[in-house]
Amino acid sequence: MFGYIGPDRPYLFIKDETLYKAMYCGVCRCISKECGQMARTALTYDMAFMSALLHNIRGEDVNIVRRRCPVHPVRRRPMTGEDELTRTLACINTALAWYKLTDDKADREARGALRFLYKKGYKKVLLKHPRVTEIIGAQMEAQAALEREGCTGIDMACEPTAQMMAQLSRYVLGEHATEYTDGLAYAIGKWVYLIDALDDYDRDVKKGRYNVLALNYGERTRAQAVKKGEDELVFIFDSLFADMRQNLANIKFKFNHDLTDNIILRGIPLKTRQFVYGTCEDGRKGK
Repeated sequence: MFGYIGPDRPYLFIKDETLYKAMYCGVCRCISKECGQMARTALTYDMAFMSALLHNIRGEDVNIVRRRCPVHPVRRRPMTGEDELTRTLACINTALAWYKLTDDKADREARGALRFLYKKGYKKVLLKHPRVTEIIGAQMEAQAALEREGCTGIDMACEPTAQMMAQLSRYVLGEHATEYTDGLAYAIGKWVYLIDALDDYDRDVKKGRYNVLALNYGERTRAQAVKKGEDELVFIFDSLFADMRQNLANIKFKFNHDLTDNIILRGIPLKTRQFVYGTCEDGRKGK
């Protein structure tokens, strides 16, 4: 994942902050067991969110235990125990990291050289979850094809990432998947692609790389592009937020869902404001 999904922390209950961190540590521990120690370096809180969301939809409660970890060896930290869903998410995280760095390598990004760190982990995912690598590989190729064609349609450019998220969600949820879980994952995937395009805007323009927003607005900086395309961008993001709310309202959760509600209904719009208007939580100018 890309690391953009997160909560609106001032509105996050302490119990949910504890669960959020425990989910993160639980996935991290599973990555080390499923894909090797080096693969842990690719983990972001995006996968902790997915763990909380998918466990709840599947109705699978988590057991939080206190364990030590290599990064925090002195004090035991709360983390979720191992289960099949968390192991699957650990494999998905590793596969996503492998393909993302493969894409970076093709773009001649320096960080693409780090792909070798995940080679062993990726091979393990290939054996354990071939469908995961099939989904990600197919959609990454579809994305690359659009970029080669110089696709200028914003919706079309978002499609591979949106489809990848929807298909991975359906794979993990199995019989618990519905049109609404598909729709939520699809909207989140589309949002991630657009936020990533905004985040990379200045670097892509400087290096002459594909960026669908740069092709549409033709400006040299993200700030200039946002100013020029503000009405369209606000409409696109507001439409995505509406889709998320509608699908979320139709999903049956088995447990309390304060954490995922906070992230989807507050955290994602907050992150969007940071990228579109350049403000942080405290109102300072941001990235």
